[in-house]
Amino acid sequence: MGVEIKGLESLRRKVKAIPQILDDAMWDATFEITELIKQAAELRLSPSMKYSSGELLGSLKNEVVINAQNQIVGRVWSDKQEALFREVGTGPVGEASQKDLPEGFTPVYSQTAWFIPAKDVAVDLEAIYGIPRVTVQGTDFYITKGQPARPFLYPSLVDLIGEAPEIYKEHVQRKLRELK
Repeated sequence: MGVEIKGLESLRRKVKAIPQILDDAMWDATFEITELIKQAAELRLSPSMKYSSGELLGSLKNEVVINAQNQIVGRVWSDKQEALFREVGTGPVGEASQKDLPEGFTPVYSQTAWFIPAKDVAVDLEAIYGIPRVTVQGTDFYITKGQPARPFLYPSLVDLIGEAPEIYKEHVQRKLRELK
């Protein structure tokens, strides 16, 4: 006497496919989250860039990679140093300014004033921001003790991270429904 189980091969094929389906869903969800964080950061940054070339705004990037521990990791970043200066501020002014920083991230701030060659700046920093201009041996400089933090990237992450579980759930459910 034998027992026939209908659909057993189909079930085995589906069960075998689940790990890849879950990996694909996690990848897609992570990419969507990085896209949303990048867009939110751009929206935060854009209105505050009155005298900008747009270079910083255009420098925001995102990606999804598999790290050395074989985990899916999403990244959002800028390769412009101005992004870090804007995020955490500079000098004593930046150190004293209000900001929300990720746990374990402790910037070190220069405590002395510094000079910015006026020829290297496209706008009059004195007229726009009130940064004093000085002339040293016939060359004009702006002298500053820093700028306040104007975070845009980390607050975007904080605002959107609560949506992540639902995004992952939606992607996993969608991929599982596609399983045939």
